Amino acid sequence: MALSALETAQSDSSESLSSDAIDRRHLARMTLGDRSLEQEVLQLFDRQASLLIERMRHIDRAGDGAAIGALAHTLKGSAAGIGAGKVARAAEAAEQAAVHAPADLSATIDRLAAAVDDARVLIAALLRQG
Repeated sequence: MALSALETAQSDSSESLSSDAIDRRHLARMTLGDRSLEQEVLQLFDRQASLLIERMRHIDRAGDGAAIGALAHTLKGSAAGIGAGKVARAAEAAEQAAVHAPADLSATIDRLAAAVDDARVLIAALLRQG
């Protein structure tokens, strides 16, 4: 009985993360329902997102807004492709800040990084599920 309650709580938690971090239906459509392809795409996004955030933070210290905007644009497209809407919106904000609000760019990158972290937590859980 306690195990069932725990499984329900984990399912509810995964479902709320899913709706916030990744649209699982969109991901399934984009991967044609192929779980192996879904896992591969999630792994690629996980690695790419981490690298892009790291690069954006490094470049932010050098003050190259155009380069940050280009990286944010890349991340926005990747996020949209897997259904990570929160990441895509945050990447769009970073892309815009790079052009229109460079003084806010560091904070915008921090918000993007937080959205990526949320998506990566869900991705890790999904990859563990197999």
